[in-house]
Amino acid sequence: MTPGPPLPLAELQGVSTGRGLPPLREVSFRLLPGEAWLVSGPNGGGKSTFLKLLRGELSPTQGRRRYHLGGQTRTSAVQALKALALVSPEQEAFYLTRDWVQTVTDVLLSGFSGDTLRLWDADDEALSRLSEVAAQVKLEALLERDFRTLSHGQRRRALLGRALMPCPAALLLDEFTDGLSIAARAELRGVLQDVAAQGVAVVLVTHRPEEAPRLNWRHAHIAEGTLTLDAPPPPLPGRPEKFKLSPGRAGGQGQVLVQLSAAEVYRNGHHALGPISWTWREGEHWLVTGENGAGKSTLARLVAGEFHSALGGRVSRPFLRRDLLSERQRQIGVLGAELAIRQRRGWTGLEVVGSAFGGTEGFAHPLTEAQRREVEAMAARLGASDLLTRPADTLSQGQLRRLLLGRALVHKPRLLILDEGLDFLDAASRAEVLVLLRELMEGGTHLLVVAHRQEDAPPGLTHHLELAAGRIVAERAPEGKEKT
Repeated sequence: MTPGPPLPLAELQGVSTGRGLPPLREVSFRLLPGEAWLVSGPNGGGKSTFLKLLRGELSPTQGRRRYHLGGQTRTSAVQALKALALVSPEQEAFYLTRDWVQTVTDVLLSGFSGDTLRLWDADDEALSRLSEVAAQVKLEALLERDFRTLSHGQRRRALLGRALMPCPAALLLDEFTDGLSIAARAELRGVLQDVAAQGVAVVLVTHRPEEAPRLNWRHAHIAEGTLTLDAPPPPLPGRPEKFKLSPGRAGGQGQVLVQLSAAEVYRNGHHALGPISWTWREGEHWLVTGENGAGKSTLARLVAGEFHSALGGRVSRPFLRRDLLSERQRQIGVLGAELAIRQRRGWTGLEVVGSAFGGTEGFAHPLTEAQRREVEAMAARLGASDLLTRPADTLSQGQLRRLLLGRALVHKPRLLILDEGLDFLDAASRAEVLVLLRELMEGGTHLLVVAHRQEDAPPGLTHHLELAAGRIVAERAPEGKEKT
């Protein structure tokens, strides 16, 4: 007897959901074993909501959802939560905001049983699988590290390992390549290709289709809550031009803005940065690069005053009248992954952006009419006017990122620090932000940009700092001089 066609792992029939804003409307979709789907669409269209609905984290308000797993057909999502493994920014935020140490081993073992936290002692089977996965995604050296001390890219690697622990039938990946270095993206593309070759289905939501692994993709598009199947593939951008530094002020002649002297940073006992000595002067705009774990985000947060140097090191900011936290927050605009996690609360978009004027987080002092107009103008420039009344915890990652960019820019700070600031943004939003950054630089704002992608670095950067293992390995200036 000839076997029939395979049953779908998950099946949605005319499904709608009232959560996620905008809600998904009358979605029909079948995920077959071994299939690969690449899902594109603008910020706020409903892509992340689709993944949660498919996996069973959200319940449909109408229509039917069924799973065919383990030889049985179910409407319950209990088994699907383990069989359809998800890697998402929300997972990263969960582990970062715990108040106790969780090692990478703890995070991986929690995935073995489909739990959120590791609540049990691992048996031999779990430990054997842990060794396999750690080798597969190159986590052996990080297994005993506190998850909170990892770099953004290292955290993504750990969460992929967690998703692979239960040998899932499908991987659901939400903006998976954001935060990964070029080398890390290449490595993990290979891992995903190997996993897919074993028959695991893959659903990848991305604004960067050029970074997707080489699989036999089917394409879907989600916009305004509507899913279009077998849509035309999203256009691939051309190869970016090789990044070139722009001419700046002659070396060493500008007023000192920030100076690090033998500065070191420890994070929960882990030596994350230094000792480094470095000077940022007036007229300079810096690009900071390096592999995941090189110390780039730690440097950005040290310059901004979120971290302090260990005993023996020194950080000075002569451009400030008083080097106090409140003054730093008013004069330095910051955007990074940790800030986005802290801001995902019930605060309105107006409160998020307006808090820049007072140097606060999550609430804003009463705004003057002039300040309110500036907030509204910045939101309009970023296509975020309709987000000002929305709670931040109802927004997509890209929508929240636009508000946080507005927060970093609206008060025209003297220094602007962007740590992978264009992550989660669709192509149109990225292009608009790059134009805006150039205008700010021309208006007197000094930039420090941490970026793995050269197309995310705005024109006009004058200096390049390269880090490795927490140390400076090269400083480059536009005149071609290099200090190592």
